[in-house]
Amino acid sequence: MPASFANSHLSSSTNLKRKAYNDDDNIDHPRKLPAIAEHNASRPLQQNRSAINVSKLGVGPPPLTKPRGPAITTARTTRATSAPLKPSAVPRPASRVALASRTGVARTTSGPLAPTVISTQFQTLQSQVASIEHARAADVARLAADMDSERSKVAELQANHLAMSRELATARTQELSQRRDLVNASDELDALRKKHAREVMDIEMDLKKRDREIRELNEDLRIVRGDLERERDAGTLLKATVAQQSTAQITLQAQNSALQAQIGALQSSCDFSADTVTKLRLDLEMAQKRVEVLEQDAREAEMVRRRLHNMVQELKGNIRVFCRVRPLLPSDLPTNIDDVERARAEALANVVYPDQRDHREIVLSASSESATGQERKETWSFGFDKVFEPHSTQAEVFEEISQLAQSCTDGYNVCIFAYGQTGSGKSFTMEGGSASSTVGMIPRAVDQVFQATEDLKSKGWEYTLEGQFLEIYNETINDLLGNGEFDKKKHEIKHDKSGTRVTDVVVQALHSPAHVRALLARANSRRTVAATLMNERSSRSHSVFTLRIRGTNALTGEACSGALNLVDLAGSERLNASGAGSDKERLKETQSINKSLSALGDVIAALGEKSEKGDKHIPYRNSKLTYLLQNSLSGNSKTLMVLNLSPLAAHLNESLCSLRFATKVNNTTIGTAKKQTKSTS
Repeated sequence: MPASFANSHLSSSTNLKRKAYNDDDNIDHPRKLPAIAEHNASRPLQQNRSAINVSKLGVGPPPLTKPRGPAITTARTTRATSAPLKPSAVPRPASRVALASRTGVARTTSGPLAPTVISTQFQTLQSQVASIEHARAADVARLAADMDSERSKVAELQANHLAMSRELATARTQELSQRRDLVNASDELDALRKKHAREVMDIEMDLKKRDREIRELNEDLRIVRGDLERERDAGTLLKATVAQQSTAQITLQAQNSALQAQIGALQSSCDFSADTVTKLRLDLEMAQKRVEVLEQDAREAEMVRRRLHNMVQELKGNIRVFCRVRPLLPSDLPTNIDDVERARAEALANVVYPDQRDHREIVLSASSESATGQERKETWSFGFDKVFEPHSTQAEVFEEISQLAQSCTDGYNVCIFAYGQTGSGKSFTMEGGSASSTVGMIPRAVDQVFQATEDLKSKGWEYTLEGQFLEIYNETINDLLGNGEFDKKKHEIKHDKSGTRVTDVVVQALHSPAHVRALLARANSRRTVAATLMNERSSRSHSVFTLRIRGTNALTGEACSGALNLVDLAGSERLNASGAGSDKERLKETQSINKSLSALGDVIAALGEKSEKGDKHIPYRNSKLTYLLQNSLSGNSKTLMVLNLSPLAAHLNESLCSLRFATKVNNTTIGTAKKQTKSTS
C-alpha cells in the first residue's frame, strides 16, 4: 500500500479523534443556579463550580451537598423549577422579582427555600450527571471503534509491506539471474572476439602471403622485361626474322593465355566437383548407417512386440470363451399378431447383463409352477471372458478376436470355433452377411492376416499363405475345395512334427483377400445344409477353414509357421425339439453331430483333469472333429470358443445346456502355446 494512502488514513483518524474531542467539549453541561442573595439582589447568577469541574474533567459528578439559601425576611412565595439554562443563556436579573420569575422559584419574603425546591434541583443535577456519563460512555465506545479501525488499517499496511518485501526479493532474484545471464553473454562475446581476432590474424597472414607472391611475381616480371630488352637489342640485327618470330610469339601467347584461363576454370570446376563428391559420399555413408540403425531398431521392436503380444495373450488364457446372444428376428414372431411389442416380450427369455463395465456376465431367469401350485423362480448366472449383447456388431466381436489372428503371423497356432444350438447365429458370426458391416470372423481374420504380412515386409519378412476348407459330415471328411463328388475319396488325418495334415485334400495358395472370399463362396455352395423344425437352413456338418502361414526373414535368419483354424460347428439340438426323429437320415445326422460334440466335451473335461492330476489320457480319437483339432486343443495352440445363444424363451433349456458346456470349457487349462520357429541360417 503506498505511503500517501496510509497518511490519508492516519489524517482521517486524527480528524475523527479531534472531532470527537470537540464534540465532547461542546456538550451542554448543566449548571447550578446560585442562591438568591438577600442583600445583593442585583448580583448576576454564577455557574456552580462543581458543574464546571464535571464538564472539564468528564469523570463523574462531585459529591452532592445540600445548598443553603439565605434568610429572607420578606414574605415566602412558592418557587417552581424548570430545565437548567446554559450559562450563555442566563440573563442578568434586574431585581429579585425578575430572578424569581426566570428561575421559576416563588419565595416568601421571610422564610428559607422549601424542601421541594431543593429536591427538584437535586434530581435535575442527577439527570445532568447521568447524561454526562452517557455521553462519556458514547465517546469511549466511539474511540474504541476508531482504535479498532486504525488497528485493521495498520494490519493491512503491514500485510502490504510484507507483499512488497516479497516482490522486492523476487525482483532481486531476477536481477541476479539477469546478471548471471549478462556474465554468460559477456563470456560468449569474449569468445567470439577471440575467434574473430584469430580469423583476422589468419586473413592478415594470407594477405602477407599474397603480397609476398606478388613481389616475387613482380621480380620475375622485372627480370623478364630485362630479358625482353636484351632480346629487342639483339632483334635489331635480325629484323625480318624477329618480325616473323614476334608475330608467331604473339599468337602463341594469346593461345597460351586462353589455355591457361581454361586450365584455371577447369581446375576450379574440378575442385568444386571433388568437394561435392566428398560431401555426397559422407552424406551417403551417414544415410546408410542411419538406415541400418533404423532397420535394426525396427526388427528389435517387432521382436519385442511379438513377445509382449504373446505375453498378453497368455495372461488372458490360452483357451477363452466368448458368449454372444443374437437379436430377435422377424421370423421368430408369429405372422398373425396385432400387438407386436407384447409378442416380442412373450417370445424373449429373461436375460440380463449386470456387468456393464467389463461385459463378462450373463444372467438367465425363469419362473415355473411347482407340484403344490406355488410359483418358483430360478436364476442362473454365468461368467465368461466376454459377453456380447444382441446389439453388438460384427466389428465389435472381431475387435476381441483380432489379437488372436495377429498371433498367427507371429508363429502360433490359433483355433477359433463357434458353438451353439441350431439357429443361434453361428454361421452368421463366422461367415457373416453380404454387406461390408456384416462380414463374419473368417473374412475379417483373413483380411487382417494379409494386412499384417504386408506391413511386416518392410522389416524383412516374406510370407506364403495356403488355405484348405474341410467338412465333417456323419464322421466323414469332405473337401469343400475339391472338384470331385463327396465320399469318393477317403481322407485320413495325420499328425507329425510339421503339424496336422489331411491326405488328398486341395490346398490353395492364397494371394489376396478377394481370392479367399471367392474360395469361401465356393465352399459354402458345396456344404451340406438341411431343414429342421428349429432352423430352416440348419448346418448339418462341421466346417473347418485352415489358413497356414509360413514366414522367413532374410535379415535375421528367422523363420516361423502358424495355422489359423476357423471352425463352424454343427448346431447342437435335441431330437424332440428338432423333429429329426421321424426321418432316418436326419436322425443319423443328429446322432453324429451330438456324438462329435459330446466327444469334444469329453476331450475338454479330460484336459481339465490332466491339468489338475497330471498324466491323463485324452480321447482325441473318439471323433474326427476332436482328432482334427488335436493340436488346437493339446496346448500348442491359442483357442477361442464363441458361444452363440438364442434369445427365445422356448430355447431356454438348450441355452442353459450350451452355457454349462461353455463354462466347462472356460474353466479348462490347456497349457502355454508354443511358437513354431526355426533358424534359416
